[in-house]
Amino acid sequence: MTAAPAQHATHARIASSAPPAVLIGTPRTLSEAVRLLPDGGPHVAGMVLVADPEADAGPAPEIVGLPTLGSLEALGDLHDRLGVAMAIVCLPLDEADLIARVRAEIGRAGLEERFVPAIADLLTRRPPVLVGVGSSGPTMATTPRIDLQSLIGRPMRTPDPEPLRDLLRGKRVLVTGAGGSIGAELATLCGSFEPSAIMLMERAENALFEIDRRLATRFPQVRRAALLHDVVDADGTRRLVTRHRPDVVFHAAAHKHVPLMEDHPRAAIENNVFGTRSIVDAACDANAGRVVLVSTDKAVQPRSVMGATKRIAEAYTLSADARCRADGRRTRTAIVRFGNVLGSSASVLRIWSAQLADGQPITLTDRRMSRYFMTIPEAALLVAHAAAIEPGDAAGIFVLDMADPVPIADLADRFVRAHGLEVAGAAQAGPGRVEIAETGIRPGEKLHEALVHAAERLRPTGVDGVLRLSGTDDLLDGEAALDELRGLGPRPTPEDVVAALVRLVPSLARTQ
Repeated sequence: MTAAPAQHATHARIASSAPPAVLIGTPRTLSEAVRLLPDGGPHVAGMVLVADPEADAGPAPEIVGLPTLGSLEALGDLHDRLGVAMAIVCLPLDEADLIARVRAEIGRAGLEERFVPAIADLLTRRPPVLVGVGSSGPTMATTPRIDLQSLIGRPMRTPDPEPLRDLLRGKRVLVTGAGGSIGAELATLCGSFEPSAIMLMERAENALFEIDRRLATRFPQVRRAALLHDVVDADGTRRLVTRHRPDVVFHAAAHKHVPLMEDHPRAAIENNVFGTRSIVDAACDANAGRVVLVSTDKAVQPRSVMGATKRIAEAYTLSADARCRADGRRTRTAIVRFGNVLGSSASVLRIWSAQLADGQPITLTDRRMSRYFMTIPEAALLVAHAAAIEPGDAAGIFVLDMADPVPIADLADRFVRAHGLEVAGAAQAGPGRVEIAETGIRPGEKLHEALVHAAERLRPTGVDGVLRLSGTDDLLDGEAALDELRGLGPRPTPEDVVAALVRLVPSLARTQ
């Protein structure tokens, strides 16, 4: 049998009885997409060409068998005239603005969208990102990476790095919770300042393996110790800290999910309170120079179990600093508070990405809610800078300057529009239009967070983005708080734990 001419073979391969589709892309990307479309796929009525960002690199490949159907702005006419129901988009993922413009036009035309990554993107550093696993298996987001800083609405702060060199160069650094979002970023940041060694303490095996592998690749000259260990184990923590004798300790290990900790208060005090005592005491006994507790704005007038346990962890860290000074040890502690971190594991953006990939509405708990937001790199950078500030005559409580809180509804709207989509009500949701649905505030959540107590004041430190707290109306005794929680015994009921937390942190009672 004689083979059909190339142009007829190409068109036959993509023809079917399905509703017509239109290909949208550059000559280069569409020549690839045509070859990739399977037999029995959608019937492609033609193509809409957009500007090729690499047009000067050489002649564009010829696309045979497909007519050009007009401009991007004429997609609505294609729907009416040819019955086109789907747009198959193939564009370089680096062209975020172009993709957003194309998706906006697809939405206005009422077409269903399918995105096919360019082969170059699949073979280099820009693969599709795994965002979730549903009943039908993994779902993949093939949209370009969103500039998280633009969602926050302000530029990232980048203080002078010299203080970090003084803090970290040639030093032994220990990071607890090293496999988490902030812990991993802190470990990576420290690696770039030539420490003599980095100790990674993490109880999750896979997370520890990944951060250890990442540091080995990026900083092969830096000695590492991957410590598969739960910081709550006080005896084991003391043995490890004594063996490795860190100069600087970043304590990032914590349970952070507010609604989950409402259901598991015992786990919250074990990890957030006793875990903090374990590492702070061990570091003080080993004569570490600096211990930094990564805290949260939810520790301010806490209304949640998580916030209350972090507030007690803060109080214990302060008391440990005073004890170390009284004993003549060199250990100095610091506490760093900040708000929500965008892009962290299980953050709202991960949830929204999975919902978008699955074609579901974007959900938020309450449209009135606002939060302080910061990206992972900025938060880790400023935490490290807080550690480098001279401790002074008492333990320092530092607060990261997160500018104004962002209404969660505004963040959701920006997220949707960053994907080139439009926000619509439930009745209008469809191709190119996404509903933002309200699910109701969850246990332990506040509508608005604060970074300081009523009597606390913030003053500048000389580091852009880091403020020092002065004065307080919260006189919680950290040592006494630990004694009371220890008095609950090895297996307290959730009710007993919450009752003890309310006695220690009275603001918690307002939601119980």
